[in-house]
Amino acid sequence: MQTTVKPNINNHVRHAIGGGVYRKYFKRPMDLVLSLVAIIVLSPILIIISILVRIELGSPVIFKQKRPGLNERIFSIYKFRTMADTRDKNGELLSDSVRLTKFGKFLRFTSLDELPELFNILKGDMSIIGPRPLLTEYLPLYNQYQKRRHEVRPGLSGLAQVSGRNSISWEEKFNLDVEYVNKVAFIEDWKIIFKTIKKVFVREGINGDGSATMEAFKGTSEKETISL
Repeated sequence: MQTTVKPNINNHVRHAIGGGVYRKYFKRPMDLVLSLVAIIVLSPILIIISILVRIELGSPVIFKQKRPGLNERIFSIYKFRTMADTRDKNGELLSDSVRLTKFGKFLRFTSLDELPELFNILKGDMSIIGPRPLLTEYLPLYNQYQKRRHEVRPGLSGLAQVSGRNSISWEEKFNLDVEYVNKVAFIEDWKIIFKTIKKVFVREGINGDGSATMEAFKGTSEKETISL
């Protein structure tokens, strides 16, 4: 059984580390500027992918799904559609593995399916950098330590993504998420941005089959967590 190790940090220290001027006054404006610039610069790519998704997979082009954000507030995340609407003889949707097409795998493998999340950032649902927004059904499974990942806006990329993404365990991911919450800073965000750009080209920590997914999170017992 894998053990989750969490540091015992009191509220005063948390605010001193993670509640600085950048986090309060500059992170959101930076998100606005960067997401708007990215949407403008990448607009030709966004249009081309939209057309290809419409041709290859049909409508709708954009996939929407409920995800928990800041303070566990639920929002709709936007992604390019990657699955076909293939059904069995009874009209039931086939499994995800069957409906995920080669084109869809390419979009996921290259992370191009996540480009519409730039509009989530523009709206204020997300940030450029932060813990990735996970499924709403995971909310009851988090222990109190893991719930701290929702103290900041979820990100397009984050510390866990540049530290292994799908090649590390859920417990390691959550430790990295909370580590990020504890030290939100301008320099740290830009380090993650540059590492993310590198990983997009190197494709490290992503499943070889192009699915860009990992085993579902099933929860962590409080007994598995050791306080230091």
